[in-house]
Amino acid sequence: MSKKFVPYANEADVLAIGGLSIENRLDRITIDGDIDLTMDKRGLEHARALHQLLGAVVAKLEEQDLPATLPAPAVKKVANPFD
Repeated sequence: MSKKFVPYANEADVLAIGGLSIENRLDRITIDGDIDLTMDKRGLEHARALHQLLGAVVAKLEEQDLPATLPAPAVKKVANPFD
């Protein structure tokens, strides 16, 4: 991970590892996409980046007093600006 990605720190950071998009949120980390961890130097680079990211996520979670589950995020309807 070349860019400093602090899990759960903000609602703005997005990190790319291979074909994965990792989005930072205050209450969740969203991982979308796919990746092949190939048996070559590129695969090792991706695996190390994922390992570092997930290690940071686990460390942050372990230092919290966590609920059993999070409630679903609130959904707000907004007026269509194109009407």
